[in-house]
Amino acid sequence: MMSSYDNVLPRSTGTLQVADLCLPGFAGQIDARLYRPADVEGSLPAVLYFHGGGFVAGDLDEADPIARRLAATIPAAVLSVGYSLAPALPFPAAPEDAHAAALWLHAQAATFGIDATRLACAGHDAGATLAAALTLMARDRLGPPLVAQALVGPMLDPSLTRLDHRAGSAEPQPNTCARCYSQYLPRVAERLHPYATPLESRRLAGLPPALIATGAHDRLRCEAEHYGAALINAGVPTQVTRYAAGHAELPAHPALLADLAAFLRHHLWPAASFNPDFPSFQSLKTERTS
Repeated sequence: MMSSYDNVLPRSTGTLQVADLCLPGFAGQIDARLYRPADVEGSLPAVLYFHGGGFVAGDLDEADPIARRLAATIPAAVLSVGYSLAPALPFPAAPEDAHAAALWLHAQAATFGIDATRLACAGHDAGATLAAALTLMARDRLGPPLVAQALVGPMLDPSLTRLDHRAGSAEPQPNTCARCYSQYLPRVAERLHPYATPLESRRLAGLPPALIATGAHDRLRCEAEHYGAALINAGVPTQVTRYAAGHAELPAHPALLADLAAFLRHHLWPAASFNPDFPSFQSLKTERTS
């Protein structure tokens, strides 16, 4: 039988157990991959992670490096979710898949040695948007409970009115974003739905604490930082940090990875004192030049 840690901090190594799974999704089975530190006994917190790809591309292999890193360094179980992609399955398939995966993880937590009361979500690019949408859905549908959200370079503005054109030739290009949104949100009215565009939501209170990571050379920086400000105004404890990186570079940026693990650790292991100097995640905005 799995034993609890009774607030004792487990050690972390790079040795992981990895299992490929199939989960019930919106329109059928979806692929997922579960990572768990092999040498950590007892109940672990868990992170649902959603890969990038502009709602039309990406897969579990793309998310593999960051999922492994988070599992080992938080430490936590990480469920990487292969959600439905447009144009074959446009909105609302992807956010519904995200919510279905969260419900599955909550229901099956004991089977995998996971503490169902310590779940968080994270993602990059479109995956960050799905993580944000998942927090809204979990709040509105009364579960599953989420204790934190981490959004890395989220795509939040289908209107494309908040793109940072000062980023010069940086990715993603406006026409690329427009193509992705046209396939993911083919009906114009959907572009105002809060689960498709969390930035348009007028009901942000009651969401879990957030870390929003942006890139100084990312065209999506402004919309992500605008969302951070909206969360702060709604009373959601939020940290917005800008890194010296482009959009595609964010998931591998060393300083970001360290901050991401520390943020999730802070909320998933609340009884553990990992770093007394780490911010308490009151409303703030910082910039990392490293």
